[in-house]
Amino acid sequence: MITATDRSSSLTPTAPGEPHERAAASPGEFAPVNVGPLEVWPPVVLAPMAGVTNAPFRTICRRFGAGSLYVGQMVTARAIVENHELTMKLTEFAPDETPRSIQLYGTEPTSIATAARRLVADGRVDHIDLNFGCPAKKVTRHGGGAALPIKRRLLGEIVAATVAAAGDVPVTIKFRKGIDDSHLTFLDSGRIAENEGCAAIAMHARTSEQLYSGSADWPAIAELKEHVTTIPVLGNGDIWEAADALAMMRETGCDGVVVGRGCLGRPWLFGDLAAAFDGHGIRQAPALGEVTDIMIEHLGLLTDWIGPRRAVREFRKFTGWYLKGYPVGPQVRRALNQLRSTAELAALVAELDPDVPFPAEAARMPRGHTAGPRPVSLPEGWLDDPDANVRLGADAEALVSGG
Repeated sequence: MITATDRSSSLTPTAPGEPHERAAASPGEFAPVNVGPLEVWPPVVLAPMAGVTNAPFRTICRRFGAGSLYVGQMVTARAIVENHELTMKLTEFAPDETPRSIQLYGTEPTSIATAARRLVADGRVDHIDLNFGCPAKKVTRHGGGAALPIKRRLLGEIVAATVAAAGDVPVTIKFRKGIDDSHLTFLDSGRIAENEGCAAIAMHARTSEQLYSGSADWPAIAELKEHVTTIPVLGNGDIWEAADALAMMRETGCDGVVVGRGCLGRPWLFGDLAAAFDGHGIRQAPALGEVTDIMIEHLGLLTDWIGPRRAVREFRKFTGWYLKGYPVGPQVRRALNQLRSTAELAALVAELDPDVPFPAEAARMPRGHTAGPRPVSLPEGWLDDPDANVRLGADAEALVSGG
């Protein structure tokens, strides 16, 4: 187990309110990231996020930034094994979607390997990511998610079993720095992933205790990159604008970036990223009318996917993200929070001024999770012996969502 170390460096990750200098990449400065047989350019991955990165949202994102790797939201391995209806719905992809990428959650080798084998045999996926970073209490208190990497033997067994079951389909893992600053596991996790055949790794540079608070620890990404040398290392944390992605790669040496909360309500961020990595200038942010057109398109895709009633319920949270920073007024926001139909959405946004420009400060306003720090809920005695041969109970394999 790696304990906290003094990693003083010149790296300067910024807070949400402190933008990096806007700059495009120089010719040849960055290379595609290879995830097994998949060549990803720009070297950008959509982070799997519960209730967000379903097929309709990925379709919107892909329209702005073709070439990136868009990972579907986390699904539970045991639910796939048991053919759970709602979970199997989450494994669906748009007809033109390629590569098809999904994140699996599991806490023991057998079920997660069985799920991976089934997904591959059914021709559903081109890439499998494993979740060892979810900090949700309902997950960590049973030893899953961000709590699991401290048990090195179990982590290795799960990764090895999944890689073997997936065959030619590349397997990656995503994890956090550790449980807290006294129990950092990221170097061990990277080594285990590399040794057991992962095609790449990604780290959210916060601890589970931090949740989503504070700043991401970019120096830890640099340390991980120095430690893991044979497979790509991707960094995740505090990428709000395209310039942040370039800065992270320049300052840490990582091979690619994972974008999470920064794209919530801003799917055009992937277009900005593609332009920046290709050395082009970033287009002007969309005015309010273009944003509301995207909202209507998004809700339409959700409706086609899961039907009007569920679609409207799921879309409500997106309305606040899309309109973050725009002066639309509290009455409109309240109405959108209680949205009942596509027609109501169209009527509400039709009354807004389409020429209102995107507020520059809104790009760095956090969206989604902002909680933390908070003590991590763990099974009794979980920190006692990192090399213990543990087996988790059925509660750890409950139907959960996370990312």
